[in-house]
Amino acid sequence: MPSILHCMDCGRQYPTNAVAYTCETCGGLLDVQHDLDALRGMVTHELFDQRLGSLDAPYNSGVWRYKELIYPDIDPAAIISRPEGNTNLYHTPKLAAWAGVRTLYLKHEGENPTGSFKDRGMTGGLTQARLLGMERVACASTGNTSASLAAYAAFGGLRGIVLFQNKQIALGKLSQAIAYGATCIRIAADFDRNLELVREMSSALGIYVLNSVNPFRLEGQKSIVFELTQQLRWQVPDWIVCPGGNLGNSSAFGKALYELHQLGLIDRLPRLAIIQAEGSNPLYRAYQHGFEHFAPIKAETIASAIKIGNPVNYPKAVRALRWTDGVVEQVSDQEILDAKALIDAQGIGCEPASGCSLAGARKLVAAGVIKPHETVVGVLTGHVLKDPDVTIGYHENTLEGTSAAYPNQIHTAEPTLEALRQILLNEAAPSLTPKQQDEHRVS
Repeated sequence: MPSILHCMDCGRQYPTNAVAYTCETCGGLLDVQHDLDALRGMVTHELFDQRLGSLDAPYNSGVWRYKELIYPDIDPAAIISRPEGNTNLYHTPKLAAWAGVRTLYLKHEGENPTGSFKDRGMTGGLTQARLLGMERVACASTGNTSASLAAYAAFGGLRGIVLFQNKQIALGKLSQAIAYGATCIRIAADFDRNLELVREMSSALGIYVLNSVNPFRLEGQKSIVFELTQQLRWQVPDWIVCPGGNLGNSSAFGKALYELHQLGLIDRLPRLAIIQAEGSNPLYRAYQHGFEHFAPIKAETIASAIKIGNPVNYPKAVRALRWTDGVVEQVSDQEILDAKALIDAQGIGCEPASGCSLAGARKLVAAGVIKPHETVVGVLTGHVLKDPDVTIGYHENTLEGTSAAYPNQIHTAEPTLEALRQILLNEAAPSLTPKQQDEHRVS
């Protein structure tokens, strides 16, 4: 039986060749549903392990290595892949000590072709656009989606269109969309309004939407969980911790874990923790009241990738949390930037939003939710060069509303050996901030 599109709310079904993002009957979000009964026994650890390290398309992709769980019926020749995925899982003992757990891994999605996890979703979305015969694709974006869409559209021979808000867009992200040739439009509106405009535009002009409301995007993003589980030799961690913005990743993670468990590829479900910025926390607010009520907010956070006040995938994220007995936490911009600074200082590096994973894990340990003996995988969503202005501003202590607890200050020197010697002598015995002196500091 081929895969179908299935409405989460009313159960109406659509064929996968329908141009649909939400249900025509009730407006509910659509899922791509695969025939798990048909796949059971067909997909095995051995199948995916044999493909690991393949040089041949499409299995050289860290998404399409799991083709049967992403889009089982597709002709491999139709796939648009750069390839993506195959990102590293870093064992980080010093960061684990700071967070307060025995074992912490960081899954670095910034190592994708355009520097964020969005590439995993975009290979699925652009491939579907090609199958549908679309010539133009569009998205609203805080940055990463636009970079990915622009690259994959150009690579696949389609026209990319991106809508940005007219302020607080990280230049490292905007420059990618421009470089890859997309039509870039600045609009005096926030992300949530721009997403509404993209959907209106797509309906009126026959353009395919590639925001995470697109269910084929989320199918690609499931592969993050497939891959980290394979990297752990098919042993799941106790916790997967990730930032929450438009909630596409967390929704995809829940679906991936559910499918792996149903297919017998894992023997238990890890718990999911979604971490939001305090100024962009509608999911956290709903979680505090048992998801009885959801209210959009006006989002404000320095972590631009998650600056979203009305996340389109809210229902899917709630489902993921219920499947995994998950939790939602919030962290301040200060906590986000401090955690980012520590990740960066380990030579790994990440965009600001990624700091939520480490900051949130530490906060959940302090609250007794995550136990010190448990194994945690934190997801880093983007590359350190996605928002260099924030990184430099943090270390120069010029960002409004935050202060640098872990600064790496830029020195100025006269062009003499003695001047250099003095700086290096001082560096050998640096003064520590109070926060650096805490019992969990990273040295």
